[in-house]
Amino acid sequence: MNYLKKRLRAFGFAFVGLRSAFLREVHVKLHFFIATAVIISGFYFGLSQMEWIVVSACITLVISLELINSGIEQLCNLLEPETNAKIKYIKDVCAAGVLIACIFSVLAGFLVFWPYIRYGF
Repeated sequence: MNYLKKRLRAFGFAFVGLRSAFLREVHVKLHFFIATAVIISGFYFGLSQMEWIVVSACITLVISLELINSGIEQLCNLLEPETNAKIKYIKDVCAAGVLIACIFSVLAGFLVFWPYIRYGF
């Protein structure tokens, strides 16, 4: 199989993973729903290019970390189905990474959208 075909297959696997996570993980669905609402709001308020960069970066950061967190949680559950303090620590730390990204994104979103909400267009 040549190089290009291998890369295309890899993209295919990534899209399958994205679809699977969306169908199986409640938090992934929640993040996509919020991202959709933010994108619609961005079009409604007519965000500037720099504001779109900030919003897009936040959406990408949160969803990427949620996907990684979900994958690590599934791996931990597979390796250790019983309650285990070390596995709990790993899962909690991964979830904390998503939480930090969400908090940052909410603050960034507030900074981006507040002038539109406060002063109108």
